[in-house]
Amino acid sequence: MPKVFTSKTQKIGEIGENIAVKFLMKRGFSILDRNYTKKWGEIDIIAEKLEKLYFIEVKSVSRETLKDVTHETLDQYKPEDNMHPWKLKRMSRTIQTYLLSKNSDEKTKELDWQVDLLVVFLCLKDKNAKIKVVSDIIL
Repeated sequence: MPKVFTSKTQKIGEIGENIAVKFLMKRGFSILDRNYTKKWGEIDIIAEKLEKLYFIEVKSVSRETLKDVTHETLDQYKPEDNMHPWKLKRMSRTIQTYLLSKNSDEKTKELDWQVDLLVVFLCLKDKNAKIKVVSDIIL
């Protein structure tokens, strides 16, 4: 059953995740799973590219206008600072659960993996978005 988003924040998050999926697919990623959820955590997107798994956390930020979002603004806003130790621990446990559940699949067993963060800056009024990628976060 698909996840139902009810609050404004959840809807912005859903829009951001959809944009992130399109962004990844345009760059050659295959999307394996979305919103992989266990009681101890969730992984927004699980993707594969060049025989490597990517566990992707998506943070969506709504702005009045994206004109104000410059490269400097992207550097000043550090969403990776919101990746608190408890969030990383929960994510790590969820990743391990995912890998164990796929352990019978020989192909998945042999794949390297990494954790990435995609920040989606949204301007809902103009229907525009900018994406910042933070690659290979250490758990």
